[in-house]
Amino acid sequence: MRIGAPKESAAGEARVAMTPQSARDLQKLGYECLIEKGAGEKAGFTDAAYQEAGVKVVTGANLWKEADIVAKVQPPSEAEAKKLKEGQTLISFFWPAQNGALMETAKAQGANVIAMDMVPRISRAQKMDALSSMANIAGYRAVIEAGNNFGRFFTGQITAAGKVPPAKVLVIGAGVAGLAAIGTATSLGAITYAFDVRPEVAEQIESMGAQFVYLDFEETSQDGAATGGYAAPSSPEFREKQLEKFRELAPEVDIVITTALIPGRDAPVLWTQDMVEAMKPGSVIVDLAAERGGNCELTVKDQKIVTDNGVTIVGYTDFPSRMATQSSLLYSTNVRHMMTDLTPAKDGQVVHNMEDDVIRGATVTHGGDITWPPPPPKVPAIAAQPKKDKPKELTVEERRAKEKADFADATKRQVTLLVVGAAVMLMIGAYAPESFMSHFIVFALACFVGFQVIWNVSHALHTPLMAVTNAISGIIVVGALLQIGASSLLVVLLSFVGVLIASINIVGGFQVTRRMLAMFQKS
Repeated sequence: MRIGAPKESAAGEARVAMTPQSARDLQKLGYECLIEKGAGEKAGFTDAAYQEAGVKVVTGANLWKEADIVAKVQPPSEAEAKKLKEGQTLISFFWPAQNGALMETAKAQGANVIAMDMVPRISRAQKMDALSSMANIAGYRAVIEAGNNFGRFFTGQITAAGKVPPAKVLVIGAGVAGLAAIGTATSLGAITYAFDVRPEVAEQIESMGAQFVYLDFEETSQDGAATGGYAAPSSPEFREKQLEKFRELAPEVDIVITTALIPGRDAPVLWTQDMVEAMKPGSVIVDLAAERGGNCELTVKDQKIVTDNGVTIVGYTDFPSRMATQSSLLYSTNVRHMMTDLTPAKDGQVVHNMEDDVIRGATVTHGGDITWPPPPPKVPAIAAQPKKDKPKELTVEERRAKEKADFADATKRQVTLLVVGAAVMLMIGAYAPESFMSHFIVFALACFVGFQVIWNVSHALHTPLMAVTNAISGIIVVGALLQIGASSLLVVLLSFVGVLIASINIVGGFQVTRRMLAMFQKS
């Protein structure tokens, strides 16, 4: 069978659904690949590069006629949908909830449509999750766009000309796009704050170096499995508390990046006009929800505006297309993974298994019928981790009582160890020869000092410490070898054990260090 990628007809769209690399992978599945002439030029892929990868370059009209499977990025136009033929498969973003007429056209043509935006959020389907791939790029690009419109550094600087404070960035929504924006903003040195209606993502946010914005409000958390892994609508009371917190933050932050979306609904308005008016001149708002109406009340879709108080609001909806090469590489990989599931025998023949959760969930029309919306997947969607109970904050008196109890326990343990150690030393002193005692005292002191030194090292430094312990083990080997010729059999045995254990430590330490260094080598 043949799979082809046409040139995108949507205005401003620079992505392409097939790259030379993905074409090579599709050929391994048994498919013949077609590409419309010039389809990859805006993304940096020439026709010559496709031909070198074994792809046949054809005209647009011939591609729709010859291809058994058509892979696109944007939903087809009405004219393109009418080019579909019976039994032909279309793979693209489709947005079925917003494109009912397009579904009817595809049904009338007898085509099978797989919507990449409908891939269920289950673990097995993550490799095909094109929404996450594009959201990751959009989150990164949003920060770059904000920096392009922001008149200062992100990171703070102290120069001979004066001190520059770091920018303060607020990211609303900690999905894929939000986390990508958080990572980029913190990497650039900004003080980053982040908010999400799901308190369980606070740990992810803080692990990336940002501060989670907590609300003094108890909201019953939604199960991620029930909402397909997305945040669910909040209660009116929670929303009011949320807006109150944003009004408090508005005069302080320099950059706001909004990413909040709810499946099947318009984007919730989270940044109101009065918040924009409270922001400092030169501040920037990048609204990643502009395509669904925007999280900012003043956002204009596909435009950049500057308010009367000097706040720039960016409402572009083509962030992934602005990084067309990277977006095409990721999207084409998502499509290729979908084709891998559709071709279980790797023989170039599509098996449209409607019992498969992923294929069924993404299928919009099949066999002349509209199959959207799909039934719930048999495997639950990726659910958020249950909210952990926060440890109770201790009062000053409770803290002191705990410290006293801990000190008493530690003292008891130390006294017990000293008593046991003294008893052992007395027994050894009573029966061991005098020459042995001098060696044993050195041995005991070495064990004690070594334990104290290693035990107080942070766990994060244990692996780098291997290189240091190798040197220490070398000293132990030398010392033990000097004692092996002693007259006492016990000293000889202990020396042998010392040489053996130190040698194991040296060999193992070098092996671990070598593996750690290999992880940082460029392939």
